[in-house]
Amino acid sequence: MTIFATTILGIWALLSLLSLLLPMAGNEIALESMFVAPMHEGYVLGSDELGRSLALRLVDGAGISLLVAVVSVGISTLLGTALGILAGFYGGWVDRIVSRLIEVFLAFPGLLLAIAMAGMLGPGIENVVIALSLMGWVGFARLARNQVLSLKQREHVLAAVALGQTNLNVMRLHLLPLLMAPLLVEASFGVASAVIAEAGLSFLGLGVQPPQASWGSMIREGVRYLLVAPHLVLVPGLALSLVVLSANLLGDALRDRLDVTSHSKR
Repeated sequence: MTIFATTILGIWALLSLLSLLLPMAGNEIALESMFVAPMHEGYVLGSDELGRSLALRLVDGAGISLLVAVVSVGISTLLGTALGILAGFYGGWVDRIVSRLIEVFLAFPGLLLAIAMAGMLGPGIENVVIALSLMGWVGFARLARNQVLSLKQREHVLAAVALGQTNLNVMRLHLLPLLMAPLLVEASFGVASAVIAEAGLSFLGLGVQPPQASWGSMIREGVRYLLVAPHLVLVPGLALSLVVLSANLLGDALRDRLDVTSHSKR
C-alpha cells in the first residue's frame, strides 16, 4: 500500500508541475464539444458543459490543491510547533495562554471554523490558505506541547540547561530534532485534511473562483449535470479520493516506520 500511496502522490505532484507549464489551458471553451464522453473526439476524460477539457482542468485543479495543501500545512507546522514548544518548555502563564487558545479552537469543528473564516475573509485562494492555516495549527501545537513536556525531563536536555546553554539553543538543538518524527506524521495527515478542506470550500463557493479550476468547484459544476454527464463529478471526485486516501496511507506508513506510538490522528 505504501508503493500505491507514493505513486498516487507522485502523479499528483507531476500533474501540479504540468499545471505550471500549461497556464489556463483548461479554460479554453469549445461549445461545439459540450458533454463529450471520456475517450471520444480526442478528449481523454471528456469535456464539461462549456466544452472544456476535463483532463486539462483536472491538471489545473491538481496544482491548486497541492499549492494550498503545502502552503497551509507549512504555515500551520511553523506556527503550531513554535507555540507548542514555548508552552511545553516554559510552562506557567505561557502554557496556560496557549492551552486556553488551543481549547477555544478545538471547541469548533475544524471544517466549520474554516468555512466561517473563509466567509469573513471572502473567496479566493489566498484567503483559503489563511483559513486553513488558522484551522490547522492547533494539532501541531498540541502535539509539540505534549512531547516537550516529556522530553524536557530527559538527561541530555537537563545537562544542556545545567551547562548554561540558552533556552533558545536548548529548544532548537535538543528538543526540536526529537519532535521531527511525530511532526512529519502529523503533517502527512494535515495534507490530506487540507486537500479535502480546500475542495469543500471551493464546492461551497468560498474557495477558488471561476474560471480557475479546482477539484471542489469541478464537482459543484458537475452536480447539475449528474444524470446526463456523470463523468463531470466522477473524474474530480475519484482524483480527490485517491489523493486523500494516499496521503492518509502514507501517514500511517510513516507512523509505523518511525514508531510514533504517542501520535493520535485527531
